[in-house]
Amino acid sequence: MWSDPIADMLTRIRNANAAFKESVDLPASNMKRAILEILKKEGYIEDYKYIEDGKQGILKVFLKYKGDRRNRQRVISGIVRVSKPGRRIYVSKDELPKVKSGMGIAVISTSKGIITDKEARKKNVGGEVICYVW
Repeated sequence: MWSDPIADMLTRIRNANAAFKESVDLPASNMKRAILEILKKEGYIEDYKYIEDGKQGILKVFLKYKGDRRNRQRVISGIVRVSKPGRRIYVSKDELPKVKSGMGIAVISTSKGIITDKEARKKNVGGEVICYVW
C-alpha cells in the first residue's frame, strides 16, 4: 500500500503523459476525483470516468495532447506534488503561489473544497497546497 495516494496518482499521470498514452487507470477516491475535476476544468486532461469494480472503484483518466499524431505535444508540461504526508505545506490567503508566473495552476485544499489558486484568491482563503500543474 502507498503512503501517499495523491503522489501516486500524479506520478501515474506524469508517466502516462511522458509515454503519450491515451489513458491511465487509477484507484478511485473522492479527493482524486476533485483534483481530476480541476484538471479537466482547466483543460489539462480530456476527461475522466469512474468505473465501479466492487472495491474502491477505478478512475480512468483520458489525457490530452495538442497537434496531430505525428507532431503531438503534451498539454501537461509538469505536475509536482507539493504538500506531502511527511511535510505538509500550508499557505495563507496572502501567500498563495503563482505557478510559472500564472501560466500554471496550484491545486489547494481549502475549507471551501479543493480549488485552484486563482479561485482561492477570489474566495480569499488559504489552505494546503496539494500540487502544481503547468
